[in-house]
Amino acid sequence: MTRILRIITSADPRTGGPIEGARQVAAIWARQGHRQDLLTLDPPDERHLPDYPGTITALGPARGGGPLRRYRYAPAMVPWLRANAQRYDAVIVSGLWRYGARGAAQALAGGPVPYFVFPHGMLDPWFRRTAPLKHLAKQASWWWAEAPLLRNARAVLFTSEEERLRAHRAFWPYSLHSAVVNYGTADLPHGATDEAAFRQSLPALGAHPFLLFLGRIHSKKGCDLLVRAFVALANREPALHLVVAGPDQAQLVPTLQQIASDAGIAARVHFPGMLAGAQKAGALRAASAFVLPSHQENFGIAVAEALAAGTPVLVSDQVAIWREVVADGAGFAASDTQAGTIDLIARFLACTPAQREAMRVQARACFTTRFHIDRAADSLRSLIEQSIP
Repeated sequence: MTRILRIITSADPRTGGPIEGARQVAAIWARQGHRQDLLTLDPPDERHLPDYPGTITALGPARGGGPLRRYRYAPAMVPWLRANAQRYDAVIVSGLWRYGARGAAQALAGGPVPYFVFPHGMLDPWFRRTAPLKHLAKQASWWWAEAPLLRNARAVLFTSEEERLRAHRAFWPYSLHSAVVNYGTADLPHGATDEAAFRQSLPALGAHPFLLFLGRIHSKKGCDLLVRAFVALANREPALHLVVAGPDQAQLVPTLQQIASDAGIAARVHFPGMLAGAQKAGALRAASAFVLPSHQENFGIAVAEALAAGTPVLVSDQVAIWREVVADGAGFAASDTQAGTIDLIARFLACTPAQREAMRVQARACFTTRFHIDRAADSLRSLIEQSIP
């Protein structure tokens, strides 16, 4: 049995793709007789993922504000790692720029336990362009925490060649051993009533066809571009609706609602909040297309989920797997601009029913050949086991 410890900022499913990927890999490894435990920087009294097939140790700070809490400073982390890391065959560090990276560097660098790091897109130059002052602060953190962590890692793991290329020399000095591993998501369960469950949860949608965004509602995801593009094209298919589903941690929904209201199409744009289970699967399968005009996305778990549902995906060329999507005929890609997003949706609306159906077939094939979580779990475990003495 291979025993893995994964260090991740939070086990809260609302934090996005990294914890969902970690959870799915853990479930596959458990069925194969292996184990992945989690060390998180969540407050100790928070409880997430009650069905997780391993131990979750939460050593983070208590709830509240302040820079140290936002940084997730956890003084118990380094002593815990020094006392427990050798119980594991390897350690995976998921994410950068929080105390998890600094603590892992202190406790693991130069030690006997091999460790690997997933940057999860956090080295993308988009952040340097959009927040130059924050980038300077990150460069200081790089010298102190991230550079030693990555330099001493057995491998820094990128989920696509595009992500690895974008990360190159993002900070100075840039010295690391990199590898590209498969990444993806689990196949969607086949529930005959999933679409009905979704539509019943959103009665205002009725039986209308719709475009779907599913993820964190945030400006980085291009949600404003999407709603404005839908407004610009709304007259082309008067029956078509837009569903923007996900947690609104940035409080962006009122602004998006106002955009739709000012255009007189508020009744055709829906914000059902975070979807899960049958409702989520039903939304993915029932959508005419999945749209993600993101300004930065190192992978996009929701893109892989849409492909698993056999749903065409319309993405910006800042989603790192856009080349694979286009190459497989599973959707379209365009620039992460207003004009690009309008063009993206317009090209899909111009497709005939036969072309849209062919795209659905290709979307499913793209998922099974590239992004199935079984392939990702085997790829990651094989790389780790090759590094175990």
